[in-house]
Amino acid sequence: MPNVTLTIPEELHAIVKKHNEVSWSEVARRAMWDYAKKLELLDKLTGKSTLTANDVEIIDKRIKAGMYERYRNAVRNRHK
Repeated sequence: MPNVTLTIPEELHAIVKKHNEVSWSEVARRAMWDYAKKLELLDKLTGKSTLTANDVEIIDKRIKAGMYERYRNAVRNRHK
């Protein structure tokens, strides 16, 4: 099995060193698997897409604007 070296902030290193009962390699391995599985799903979902990065950005902005309006209206209606 290949090895990977990680660089972590000092604050995190202090916590890791304090808890040597934890298999940190296993924690990292599981986290990486979880993330990799999400990336594989994303690849499957978008693999045949013909959208450009610009198309995605436009859709993203429209969705966020719609969500903003929905929640802004919900907050306004709560205060009436």
